[in-house]
Amino acid sequence: MDARDRDLLVAMFEAAVAAAEPEKALAPHLPERPKGRTVVIGAGKGAAQMAAAFERLWGPCEGVVVTRYGYACETQFLRVMEAAHPVPDAAGLAASEALFAALEGLTADDLVIALVCGGGSALLPAPADGLSFEDEVALNKALLASGAPIGVMNAIRKQVSRIKGGRLALAAHPARVVSLIVSDVPGDDPAQVASGPTVPDAVGKAEALALAAAYGVVLPAAVAKWLETSPEPPMPNDPRFAGNVVQVVASAARSLEAAGAVAEAAGVSAAILSDAIEGEARDVGLVHAALAREVVTRARPFKAPVVLLSGGETTVTIKAEGGRGGRNTEFLLSFARAVDGLSGIAALAADTDGIDGTEPNAGAFADGDTARAMRAAGVDPSAALAKHDAWGAFDAVGAIFAPGPTGTNVNDFRAVIIR
Repeated sequence: MDARDRDLLVAMFEAAVAAAEPEKALAPHLPERPKGRTVVIGAGKGAAQMAAAFERLWGPCEGVVVTRYGYACETQFLRVMEAAHPVPDAAGLAASEALFAALEGLTADDLVIALVCGGGSALLPAPADGLSFEDEVALNKALLASGAPIGVMNAIRKQVSRIKGGRLALAAHPARVVSLIVSDVPGDDPAQVASGPTVPDAVGKAEALALAAAYGVVLPAAVAKWLETSPEPPMPNDPRFAGNVVQVVASAARSLEAAGAVAEAAGVSAAILSDAIEGEARDVGLVHAALAREVVTRARPFKAPVVLLSGGETTVTIKAEGGRGGRNTEFLLSFARAVDGLSGIAALAADTDGIDGTEPNAGAFADGDTARAMRAAGVDPSAALAKHDAWGAFDAVGAIFAPGPTGTNVNDFRAVIIR
């Protein structure tokens, strides 16, 4: 890949991340100070950085936030706990109880600040009464393997949790809850971020079960039986939510606009396809490749030089075990196969939190020579895609992109430069 293109791809990614930098995002949305206590709760891959930024802006406060292992940072007043992601562990269970404990004994004079970002669903296990922690873990694994969109997964998760679907906010009542949210979900619905611990939605049990059936989610036996008689989740019109405030302070849309500005400054026009793309990662890769090919061969629907930008959250339906990688590298491997031999194309796909799947990389780079280079390195791109081993394929050609944890999370970032 041309060094000029690689540098521009990295600069666009960095601009997208910077647009969601916690202190910059939080500052315009701080509420009035309360008569009583200020208690901070939070969860997500960037929750520790959000907590540190809030302290700098607000001053003394109390509370606890939970983030993924390795994502903590130093804070002055707030406790930071770490837990597992994407499959919950016992540390996450302890973190959920710590959040509930922080909200005990609050009054109407107190203020609760909820700092919520992507990744909180797995970090906050809290099985409903009648279910075990193992039941919730089994459900989470089934959802991750199903390939269902994030909204479907969250709708199901909320039915079996004591903390999701607004239930954490109910635990703070009668204190006022102000939720400051970094959105990592298509459409920026705050009730979907981290399965909405402080924000309810209107999806009831019957609709959640219908979604599970429609997307072929195999519910663990204990969960399916429990849902037969379980209560409905809290609804948005519950009077205990009255007076609470919800603000989306950073999102994929704003980050893609920042990336586009970097491209324009470099003399490359920017076309933002969408900030809410969902679907199988490999299929989304084929669509992006088709658009790139159309620009190269027919100068439509855009004229080169141009960068195609998109965000959202794709999925990977696991059909073979043993692979390494995540949805962004799987997207890019599919893309690389489809643009094989095509010149003038350079692409980066990465997760804005810095980690894509289970490996310590955010994503990878690809161009029209990538698939050929993989074959020369002894890797069959098609076979790697079939077994979900995109990380191995890109690692074999030195095309891994690993900036490390970024401290924020506005989901997938995809950029395709076409000259």
